[in-house]
Amino acid sequence: MTTYPIASSPSLVQQAESLAAQLEFTQSSLPEVGRLLHVLTSHITQGQIGEIGSGCGVGAAWIVSALHPDSTLITIESDRAKLVQQLFADKSNVRALQGDWRDLLTYAPFDLLFADGGKAKLTEPQTLITALKPGGFILLDDLTPEEYWPPEWHGRTDPIREFWLKDPRIAATEIRVTARNSVILATRIQ
Repeated sequence: MTTYPIASSPSLVQQAESLAAQLEFTQSSLPEVGRLLHVLTSHITQGQIGEIGSGCGVGAAWIVSALHPDSTLITIESDRAKLVQQLFADKSNVRALQGDWRDLLTYAPFDLLFADGGKAKLTEPQTLITALKPGGFILLDDLTPEEYWPPEWHGRTDPIREFWLKDPRIAATEIRVTARNSVILATRIQ
């Protein structure tokens, strides 16, 4: 298989990655997830994007790097929001909030929602669907393909996949972004 060189990350992403390294924060979005966010964001020319779980701002930086001037990003973080606010201080169409993920819902509906941190994609998936505009997208990351599950998980049903890949209000697919990592991309149809 031929390997193709990939363009370097945007400078804002590199700044966020540097912040994460300084804080020894290891749960940032993978570059492959970031590139997917970048592609999805570039198609929203006048809309609203939400992110649950800013972390150190890596996923948000991928979004902001493709964010149209007439679109907004609202990202929420329970722990490091002030650092994320500083990272995007010169971006008038970005709001980095501190709080619980449910606080983000006051800004719904979203054209794109990135459910990155927290347990919302597992504990309250119905709420996340209603936070989308009809035709809006949601991206759920941090999924492990079944063949890489630890032995104690074998034979079990994954509740995230069970809900997100079967709910009739959305059209969804699982996309492998690396050999050992996948995401679910869904759009609200009802």
